[in-house]
Amino acid sequence: MKTLVVLPTYNEIENIDRMLRAVRMSAPDADILVVDDGSPDGTAETARKTGAEVGSTSVLERQGKGGLGSAYRAGFAWGLERGYDAFVEIDCDFSHDPRELPTMIGLAELNEVVIGSRYIPGGSIPSWSTSRLLLSKGGNRYASMMLGLGVSDSTAGYRVYRKSALEKIDYSNVKADGYGFQIEMTYRARRGGASIVEHPISFTDRTEGESKMSRAIVTEALWMVTKWGLARLVGGPRLN
Repeated sequence: MKTLVVLPTYNEIENIDRMLRAVRMSAPDADILVVDDGSPDGTAETARKTGAEVGSTSVLERQGKGGLGSAYRAGFAWGLERGYDAFVEIDCDFSHDPRELPTMIGLAELNEVVIGSRYIPGGSIPSWSTSRLLLSKGGNRYASMMLGLGVSDSTAGYRVYRKSALEKIDYSNVKADGYGFQIEMTYRARRGGASIVEHPISFTDRTEGESKMSRAIVTEALWMVTKWGLARLVGGPRLN
């Protein structure tokens, strides 16, 4: 299975070298695509240099900060044009452990969507406070209930998509970003009949660089889930 690890970056100079080496060690047969949103700190230049050392690494530079969802859509399009069969989503800040890659890619042999889940037995977020954990779990339960997702962690950003799943999702028309992007991708996958499996992971907050999370991203996700959920209840699912 020809696999592409899609790695979105913006100002990840403190992490990109280590992450590329860690991904290569854990997934030696996968190719890597760094999608950089015009980082002013030199992330793309470092990615090219390290990528040349670890091999099978490309850098897609974009102008301006387009957001997580936009970066993944660009990465998927790039990979589909080049005949890849599976696509990995992973953060560059080591909140997702690259050592889980062999298992997750292996699960994608039999499943169209693999979600690295924090909220199934074996999953964990050791660094979060109880209040933050309850808020996140509550948001995921709300999304699952409103949209009929049947998954415990629809906001998870560590995933593998088979080519067939991206076709069922119609990913190029996904409009959301951040948490909303992950929820919308899950919703479209479920609606399209893609097979979905969750794999337990331990999620760790970044130790280097700045978080890209904001209140606006969380608000966007909440609004979209409510809108889609109400549309689903009164007249069938509509994503607009």
